[in-house]
Amino acid sequence: MSREFENFNNSETAIRKSSLIQERIGLVSTHMYKQFLDYQHSTMNTAEIFYEMIDNLKAITESLKQSFASRGITTENIYVDYDKDKSVAIINILWHTISFTTRCNYEPQALFRENANPMFSGRIMAISGNYNELTEGINSRNEIMAKLLEKEVASLYVPADKAQNSIFKIKHLSNREFFLNSSDAAREFVLKVVETICGGGLYHEEGSRKSFNI
Repeated sequence: MSREFENFNNSETAIRKSSLIQERIGLVSTHMYKQFLDYQHSTMNTAEIFYEMIDNLKAITESLKQSFASRGITTENIYVDYDKDKSVAIINILWHTISFTTRCNYEPQALFRENANPMFSGRIMAISGNYNELTEGINSRNEIMAKLLEKEVASLYVPADKAQNSIFKIKHLSNREFFLNSSDAAREFVLKVVETICGGGLYHEEGSRKSFNI
């Protein structure tokens, strides 16, 4: 009789444990599902903006060629190139090379914000230099990301909701947030990056001096 009572208690305890596990794991799965959906939507929105950016880079290249050709300067070093997956785009403007990439969206990630809730978003990075040369021979995601962060000029963070503004952050401006709506984000991002890089200049190397803005 006592053994039957013990078996009853053990079964009841097992049921309570199972119920508790299901309840808590249910909360975890709901949270992760929301993140997964945000990741899917932000990834699609990021890709859409990146495709628009490539079109804008082509237009910028043509405009630069016309402008320099009218001044008698050769334009063979002004061009834009991109990979077949359209995840990396590289624009060369005379002695400047700038890369844009979406190859930093490996998993759901949120943008930390000082005075607001984190925003789950996709990211487009603008890099000083040629992406392919910078990452050549590097296979580790962590090492690639470390190299990209080292050369980062700016990033555009694209939310899951198209009605919400993208956030544009320029590294040398202490990562101050600028807001761009979905219809302007592609154009304004590439223009601001080109202006930031090409509107400055390079010092001769002396210690820590590397570049300046004018």
